[in-house]
Amino acid sequence: MGMAVNNLPQIREECEVFHLTDKQIREIMSRLHNDLLKGLGKDSHATSIVKCWITYIQDLPNGKERGKFLALDLGGTNFRVLIINLGENHFDMQSKIYAIPNHIMTGTGVALFDHIAECLANFMKEHNVYEERLALGFTFSFPLKQLGLTKGILQRWTKGFSCSGVVGEDVVQGLKDAIARRGDVQIDICAILNDTTGTLMSCAWKNHNCKIGLIVGTGSNACYVEKTENCEMFDGEPGKSELLINTEWGAFGDDGTLDFVRTEFDRDVDVNSINPGKQIQEKMISGMYMGELVRLALVKFTRMGLLFGGHGSDLLFERGSFYTKYVSEIESDKLGDYTSCMEVLEELGLSHATEADMAGVRHVCESVSRRAAHLVSAGIATLLNKMAEPRVTVGIDGSVYRFHPHFHTLMCDKIAQLVGPGIHFDLMLSEDGSGRGAALVAAVACRQSLGVA
Repeated sequence: MGMAVNNLPQIREECEVFHLTDKQIREIMSRLHNDLLKGLGKDSHATSIVKCWITYIQDLPNGKERGKFLALDLGGTNFRVLIINLGENHFDMQSKIYAIPNHIMTGTGVALFDHIAECLANFMKEHNVYEERLALGFTFSFPLKQLGLTKGILQRWTKGFSCSGVVGEDVVQGLKDAIARRGDVQIDICAILNDTTGTLMSCAWKNHNCKIGLIVGTGSNACYVEKTENCEMFDGEPGKSELLINTEWGAFGDDGTLDFVRTEFDRDVDVNSINPGKQIQEKMISGMYMGELVRLALVKFTRMGLLFGGHGSDLLFERGSFYTKYVSEIESDKLGDYTSCMEVLEELGLSHATEADMAGVRHVCESVSRRAAHLVSAGIATLLNKMAEPRVTVGIDGSVYRFHPHFHTLMCDKIAQLVGPGIHFDLMLSEDGSGRGAALVAAVACRQSLGVA
């Protein structure tokens, strides 16, 4: 083996396309702010890209919620059923994860809801509540047009789902029908919400400053508390000064507003996804796409002869083979240590990688994940500046935020640079927002319907 050539400087130069300048970030913030206003406005909502749906959740938990509740969490490749017992300052929670086979993710809506209802019934048997009548909170983490607390129309499938006969329909009705077809269990669906809302609710139960919910996981989205006077689409009962808005910001950029910062790798990911042209910002941020962005860059640099001596492997050239968890693992290595990186590259059939290659791979991972963190930070800073409150806690959930070793720090640093003077914020990791949050929404909804203050 001859002298190893150090290609790192050239790799760094190639990775500059992932670097967002402060000027670009300010421009992104201004465009997002504009899109949020369009989503909230009556005349502009229909054509707006960032939908800003009203969630119809007007009361945050006050810690006095009591009772036994079911929660259902559907938002990715599997779903969870939970039973939650709320008592004085404590929380008993048992849950079970059920897989959604691929043929059901891409089959009919009826089959999807029948599968969910069957799992619900089995779960109730296992936990000896099969005979009881329970209230359920339903976390449904896909773009929903909410028409009320228990009515949500699916706008589009995302994240690999494509069940027929559900888009444009009320998903609560879909689930109710499936439960009725079985005829063996009694469940009252009290509320439908998405995971950002659940995250906000679950954090607000403990921290009353929590007014933003954020997901950085398989997908990316945020919700926040808005003044009712700014919500022109709201047609519910007046008297509430604040409303929870589900931004659906994953779609930001669907009309080209982010093209000025997108790379050839982003375009490749998008064209080869199940929903081309949709969820453009999400595809630059979330866990479903991050590993693939890294892989595409590694492939390009290998073909340029900058990595692995120009010799890739079958796996490296295979779509989806570079998992997002690899990014977190590689970046978890201490500086100068490449243990995890070596393991990942061996798994990919790249055991001929040199230390210089590993430094290059790590730099690619850092470039992609840092850009994701900065994009999310730009979004959160836009919301914080819009809300203009002195102190806000951001409740956050999702695998990328939870498991990536530097995501939290990158976000803290960046948001601090981008918020206006006098705005203070905290980032709080949600403990299971989609499950606990769904139960809390059901509990708050039940508290209202029973007239219990």
